[in-house]
Amino acid sequence: MVGEDKLSFEFMTFIVLWTFVLLGLIAIGGYFMFRKFLKSLPKDDGKSDLDWQQHYIDQSIHLWKDAEKQFLEELVAPVPELFRDVARQKIAGKIGQIALEKNEQAITQETLIQGYIMATPKRDHKFLRKKLKEKEIDVTPYERFFQFSPEDYQNKKYAARTR
Repeated sequence: MVGEDKLSFEFMTFIVLWTFVLLGLIAIGGYFMFRKFLKSLPKDDGKSDLDWQQHYIDQSIHLWKDAEKQFLEELVAPVPELFRDVARQKIAGKIGQIALEKNEQAITQETLIQGYIMATPKRDHKFLRKKLKEKEIDVTPYERFFQFSPEDYQNKKYAARTR
């Protein structure tokens, strides 16, 4: 009987711990699904953030040259593979938007860097500065764009109005 009680207690402990692990994983997954859901909700103009992102990609796809595509791939390389496609699409959408607003004939390195800065959170800017230094590209002309990071939620609405 003593052996059965010990086994029963260990099994119950395992079940309780496993329950907490599963609840934690479900909460994490739900968080990311909810974020995606919020991005897919239509705004005042009838299009969601994801719709606009895809619109800018579709409208600017012909402006991309191989060198800029390769540079974008280098910039998104540190993003975990699971999230890389989402990051690439978000950044490419912002770059396309900027290129279309500037009426460019092709995506330039300057537009690519500007779009990358404006589409990525501040924590990624350290990597960008390092990469630009490796490629011997001066960061000075882009300093003003670093304040418009979308992950800086305190000034997100202000940044969107001032772009």
